[in-house]
Amino acid sequence: MKTKDLFTALIVATVQVVLSMGAAWGQRSWREPLDAYAYALLLAGPVMLVARRRFPVASAVVTLLATYAFVVGGYPMGPVFLSPVIMLVALLLDGRRPIAWGMAGVTLAFFLGYSWTLGRHDVFHTMAVTAFILLVMLGGELAGIVRERRREAHRAREEEARRQASEERLTMAQELHDVLAHNISLIHVQASTALHLIDEHPEQARTALATIKSASKNVLGEMRSVLNVLREGAPRAPTSGLYHLDELVQRSGLDVTLKRVGSRPLPAGVERAAYRIVQEALTNVTKHAPGAKVTVRLEYAPRELLVQVTDTGGTKPPMLAGESGGNGIPGMRERAAALGGDFTAGPFDGGFRVEARFPLEDS
Repeated sequence: MKTKDLFTALIVATVQVVLSMGAAWGQRSWREPLDAYAYALLLAGPVMLVARRRFPVASAVVTLLATYAFVVGGYPMGPVFLSPVIMLVALLLDGRRPIAWGMAGVTLAFFLGYSWTLGRHDVFHTMAVTAFILLVMLGGELAGIVRERRREAHRAREEEARRQASEERLTMAQELHDVLAHNISLIHVQASTALHLIDEHPEQARTALATIKSASKNVLGEMRSVLNVLREGAPRAPTSGLYHLDELVQRSGLDVTLKRVGSRPLPAGVERAAYRIVQEALTNVTKHAPGAKVTVRLEYAPRELLVQVTDTGGTKPPMLAGESGGNGIPGMRERAAALGGDFTAGPFDGGFRVEARFPLEDS
């Protein structure tokens, strides 16, 4: 038994008893006065409201039978109908529509039959009773439709929230992959360089070790940033953007020329995707074309962002040539396609070029 049900039952009992006392005074010339039996029948419906959730059909049957007995006893009409109205509507809201409509039909037949035994054969009375019962049932049906639509809307919102959370986590996983791939590749290459130079050129080896230190610190910081986003309540924002591009170029250890044509605010998704494409392209140069000169070009047009990374071709043997190709180019292509952009990658003028175009709205 819920406290809410008990509170509702007390209110209904009070309304039925108090208003029936008033109705008895107003109908004293043609209806029977209230007695102990009448008060028991008035309280039967509210008592059944307390048991309604556990025994919905039985509670409704008892309430209707008590109402029929009250009417047949000649007691004052009016407030006693509150309990059966609540019971019928509750059955509709619980999804027991055939049972509710069946009970409504029985109730209509009872009242029409009772009226006929009293000699009331007029059409107006019949229509009035029928209209009242239909109004109660249609009101319950409408309430059920409204409640079901609210439940559907709530379920849709929950499903959308779960979908967005899943997409955010997938994005964060991709972010983490890109961070690790770039920095660990850089660490690998620089460590190989340091081992090669440590005996004959210790100062150059020191530079490589300093790059390793910087890259390892950066990967720890970016991992912490990405993982913080996955925590409950953490702000969900891109971990890197084009505003960090200068730092990325400096950490790469490559001979990079950065060219920007124009400037404009970018959507967060485009900002993040463009940064990761440049990062992955520089990682590929580090892996497969050491010694190459690289040009990174960003061109901000009114309706498009062009991201272009071109290298001149390696001048040293690739230090990671024996490793698998990984997911670099497919991953870059997926990032561009997810935002409605175009992506191309292939040999260019003795080297290699990666190019992505992202559509933008006019600013």
